Amino acid sequence: MKRFVQLGAFILALCLAVPAFSMGLEEAKNQLDAAKQQGMVGETPTGYLDVVKAEGNAHGIVEAINKARRDEYARIAEKHDIPVTQVETVAGQKALEKTPSGQFILVDGKWVKK
Repeated sequence: MKRFVQLGAFILALCLAVPAFSMGLEEAKNQLDAAKQQGMVGETPTGYLDVVKAEGNAHGIVEAINKARRDEYARIAEKHDIPVTQVETVAGQKALEKTPSGQFILVDGKWVKK
């Protein structure tokens, strides 16, 4: 019985903790610039962010922003009747070009400071 109670308490704690791991889009947007400036996240040629240094909220920021980007890329692709990969590639190229000096971009599979 004691083991059952401990297991129940563990499951309850886990269920309560799961929302803490996810981050809302607005919160992610608010933290994105700082995360990029601190070298925690960077832009990739695929049109998505990725984690450079797994510190702070880097994973949550990447997850929330990439979900929004995926949804938007799909919407654009459907609207123009083109493959999503084409939208991703164009968005990735633009993101790499727009990335300010001192922030990270993925080039040939390696993170480089622009």
